[in-house]
Amino acid sequence: MTVAAFIASLDGAAPAPELSAPLAGLWWAGKGDWDKAHKLVQDEDGREAAWVHAYLHRVEGDLGNAGYWYRQAGQPTAKDSLQAEWERIASTLLGSTT
Repeated sequence: MTVAAFIASLDGAAPAPELSAPLAGLWWAGKGDWDKAHKLVQDEDGREAAWVHAYLHRVEGDLGNAGYWYRQAGQPTAKDSLQAEWERIASTLLGSTT
């Protein structure tokens, strides 16, 4: 799936069933449903889930907690806009830049 297709899928009612938990969480974050997004990644292992988890706590404004999750993800603390970070995570997790 391309980033453009992932973004277009936000018009749907639910994420594609084949998406990983981190991507599904990012999808729900893109829909503005922080709680559903957080539930999908909070108990997941792995750096991808940790990165989405960090992003969600940044959205929430809990920068201390976000910092912890960025470290778990092996990612630098984001300094750009939330939208730019969302797109960067999507691009990375989808393995695409378009």
